Amino acid sequence: MFITSREKAIIELIIKTSGKHTALSMATFLNVSVRTIHRDLKTIENTLSHFELKLIRNNNDGLIIEGKNEQIFRLIQKLLEVRPVDQTPQERKLNLLIILLHEGKSFKIQSLASQLAVSVSTLTAYLDELTDWLSNYNVVLTRKRGVGIELQAGETEKRKALANFFLIYFNEELIEALFLLEKGNVESDKVIHYFNPEYLSNIDRLLSEYISKGQSRLADSDYIGLIVHICITMQRIKMGFRMEEVETDLPDEFQFMKMLCHEIEEQFKVHFSDSSIHYLAVILKGSKLQNADAVHYDSVILGQYIRNLITYVSSQLHVDLSSDFSLFQGLLAHLEPSIFRIKQKMAVFNPLTEDIRRKYPVLYMAVKNSLEKQFEDIDFPDGEIAFIVLHFGSALLLREEHITISSLVVCPTGIGTSKMLASRIKKEFIEIDSVDVKTIKEIQHADLSQYDLIISTVRLPFLRTEYILVNPLLSHDDIRSIRSYLSTNIKSFTRNKKNQGRAINDDGGPARKKRGIHEVLDEIKSVHASIESILNNFHVYRSRERENQKQVLAKMIAEAEKNKQLSNGESVLMSLEERERKGGLGIPHTGMALYHCRHSDIYEMIFQVTRLKEPTHVKGMDGNQMEMESLLLMIAPEELSAREQEIVSLISTSLIEDHQSILIFSSASEEAIKTKLEDIFLDYIQNNLIRND
Repeated sequence: MFITSREKAIIELIIKTSGKHTALSMATFLNVSVRTIHRDLKTIENTLSHFELKLIRNNNDGLIIEGKNEQIFRLIQKLLEVRPVDQTPQERKLNLLIILLHEGKSFKIQSLASQLAVSVSTLTAYLDELTDWLSNYNVVLTRKRGVGIELQAGETEKRKALANFFLIYFNEELIEALFLLEKGNVESDKVIHYFNPEYLSNIDRLLSEYISKGQSRLADSDYIGLIVHICITMQRIKMGFRMEEVETDLPDEFQFMKMLCHEIEEQFKVHFSDSSIHYLAVILKGSKLQNADAVHYDSVILGQYIRNLITYVSSQLHVDLSSDFSLFQGLLAHLEPSIFRIKQKMAVFNPLTEDIRRKYPVLYMAVKNSLEKQFEDIDFPDGEIAFIVLHFGSALLLREEHITISSLVVCPTGIGTSKMLASRIKKEFIEIDSVDVKTIKEIQHADLSQYDLIISTVRLPFLRTEYILVNPLLSHDDIRSIRSYLSTNIKSFTRNKKNQGRAINDDGGPARKKRGIHEVLDEIKSVHASIESILNNFHVYRSRERENQKQVLAKMIAEAEKNKQLSNGESVLMSLEERERKGGLGIPHTGMALYHCRHSDIYEMIFQVTRLKEPTHVKGMDGNQMEMESLLLMIAPEELSAREQEIVSLISTSLIEDHQSILIFSSASEEAIKTKLEDIFLDYIQNNLIRND
């Protein structure tokens, strides 16, 4: 029985006072935060279950241990015998990880067990768990007879692994520690067995100041993550660990981190190498939030993926979200840093993951299936999927998910194991709302169309409806079979099950607030002006001499300035070149590159194409060099309405909508491209203005 001193004190208090102590009063009594008490109560509930006891709350939120008196007596006896540990198993694993990453390359098992005050068998179990976990970060832990334990990894991998262990398993403790440090309450010389309190406190203060001054925004979890990475980097530099050379193309993030690290260097006399700053710039890049309305829609490939994702989810839920531009905006702003995080193996901590899965089980499955289908080479963790589910949940305007899944359990008698099976199904599959039990005789006259899922413990050769045959005790293979069926049959569950709520109309589309005639007319005017501007300004140029992209852009901008479509062409050109330095603009496998910007000196929306005499090399959106044969220029005023942003986005995602679109836009045929644009705009007006309004 593993129990900490504080957990033992909490149990004893509850037994003695029975209902008089709340989590708040207990936190005050024990001089800890309410968050800490709630975390300990979760562990205590698990401990009580071994004694067939439950932790309940009365009407005043007072805590009571409920169960048979003899079981409570057994618990009291066990508490008298047990020797509390001041560290949880997770804390011991953390200390083991810190030793492995800081105290050399090889270790003797007996010596490690002694350092951690655990048995060799317990240490072996911890090592087994850490070996699997560390492999996700390319940190290799091996055990050799006569040598002991060896750890092999680069400095980058070590820092990532340690930071992610803190963020995944000690996130709440980190939040609490930062709060206490801000209040000046420092209980020990180390925070969570590792961090220097002075470093942690000052990094928190400096980062907060820099974030508030700049344009970057960070979610709370990302903010804490960045503090952890900076502090780990700083402490490992102090210990003499050097970072291998790292090169990244992140000019904005690098400059931000360089200034921040300079401030830290001034205070603590520690030197951050360029490699360490590059490493932290990568962390910042994966943490930064983008304002949805500030996205420039240059991510042509990602934009198309997102449109496909929305289509897939819509088809599974039977709710058309394809014309919801705010959903597209939100996903585009979220997914770029999200994918970057996943590729960099940066941990994401989403405390709402389980709540989201419980609250939106069907929507969660639909999003998960769609992500797997559209992003085949990216493995989205549960936390990231949950964030994306929130975007769709917001688009549906649902507080609760109204789609339910009903199931039927069939067995020979309808008693005994069938009742237990029904209970197991409801426990294992939160998405299954109801479970009925019927005998073989009963189902022959029952209306089976009302059930989404039929599970049977015996073969039903007479049944023409699809069913799943399972063991009455529901094995792991049976669970996998049912989950697979649920995932692949979402359409059948949601078909004809329209969401009944204020957020959904009778046609299955999202409900909208009725708008006034003037608001509608303003939107029509905005769309009309945008489309007219693009069509009137559209032109295909042909380069008559060998030119690079800078020369071509200069000519196109000069021509637009001559036509009074913009002023200060040099400033606009600099903005385009700056955007190119931030990342590739070539669209892979198309021969096209999309150069774009929004600028205060641009007066009209412009989309134009120049066909080069000879191909030139540019950096693609995938980071690789490619040959550009056609340069596409898309520029617009800095301030755009929602509808104008939608028009700009529509063009960029239509470039690679399908093979035919790629052929047309890369053809350099002015007539063909203009006809394609007209078709795109006509379809947009038909589906977004005429039909909806």
